[in-house]
Amino acid sequence: MDDTLKNSFNPSLPLPADDEMPAKQDYSQEPAVELIRKKVAAAYAAEPDLVAEEQNLGKASSAARPSKHRQFIYELTSAKKPLKDLQKEWHEYYIGLSDLEKHQVWQEFYNLHAEASHFTDAVPSMAPAGEAKPRILNKPTHGRTPADRRKPLLGTSLAADAPEVFLSRTRAHLKSLLFGLATGGVVILILMFGFFNERFIAPFIQPSRNSSNVPLIDASVISDAPELIVPKINLEVPVVYGVNTVNDEAVQNALESGVVHYADTADPGQDGNLVIVGHSSNNILNPGKYKFAFVLLHDLQPGDTFYIQKDGKRYTYQVYERKVVSPTDVSVLGPADKPATASLITCDPPGTSNNRLVIIGQQISPDPASNIASTSQNTLATSVPVIPGNSQSLWSRIWGWF
Repeated sequence: MDDTLKNSFNPSLPLPADDEMPAKQDYSQEPAVELIRKKVAAAYAAEPDLVAEEQNLGKASSAARPSKHRQFIYELTSAKKPLKDLQKEWHEYYIGLSDLEKHQVWQEFYNLHAEASHFTDAVPSMAPAGEAKPRILNKPTHGRTPADRRKPLLGTSLAADAPEVFLSRTRAHLKSLLFGLATGGVVILILMFGFFNERFIAPFIQPSRNSSNVPLIDASVISDAPELIVPKINLEVPVVYGVNTVNDEAVQNALESGVVHYADTADPGQDGNLVIVGHSSNNILNPGKYKFAFVLLHDLQPGDTFYIQKDGKRYTYQVYERKVVSPTDVSVLGPADKPATASLITCDPPGTSNNRLVIIGQQISPDPASNIASTSQNTLATSVPVIPGNSQSLWSRIWGWF
């Protein structure tokens, strides 16, 4: 054939008619051709027809589109934010989903891990060199257990960090709880001490907690100041005279300056019963320096001595009786069974106002025969309903404001 005709093609030329086409040759009798035809037919035997192919393509296209949850995870992990921010945003997203959507999230999570594990096992070469294969999670693929529903999903890229996140949050919550308990305990201790410290510090307020046979006070020195001296318990305290009322508020105010000579009772050097009241304890926040003056008075026993001095003269008394009475037993404020006595009265046990401790001493020096008659009949003293006790605690004062 001419090279010009061979290499040229005119598209405007009409196609030949069917009757002008050369006759088809029958190759059915050719063994080689028939063998090739059978192999081709066998190779494409499972190939779907055109309609099935279109349906499969549509399904594949639909499956290729990620769900909104996976799309959110993809956008989240692509943002290159710190891990804690990723976890926080995913948690907030997950909390806002409905129960059905949460179920879908976990279903996708399980399916994705199962597919990744199976694919890597089938094609080992796809796994990165030197890295372990993904773990297969033995989770049910048909749904979530009730315990699973309470767990926030962190996404496929963050799932491995879930235990560490849980432990970190648990530790943070425990620290907050312990800090709150410790702070609350300190506040409670402060409040308890503020309200009830007289119960705790009463035994420790004196220089000597225990009575001693070796007095620290020199009882031979006589001053002009009115004082009560008890050598056995190393007590030297002012005595407040001139409180001519049994009003409890007036007595409590006078007790801030020492122990108080109770109104309408005998004076030193007179016949009758001289009554002196004092605190064995009191709230440390209350005013006054003598809140614990009689805290060790319970150590006095019959035979011990104490001194009352007034106007430059000293009177010595020897203890012959001690008793504990109720606050309403005002008879101890009246005359005693001996002609010249002194009664020291305080609250008992220290730190409370439950009872009254009464220590009664008889005048032994100077000789009571030289005493003058008392002008007091103790009638005013015995007219009170309750023997004076501790002043109001801080709690009582606060409660009284309401």
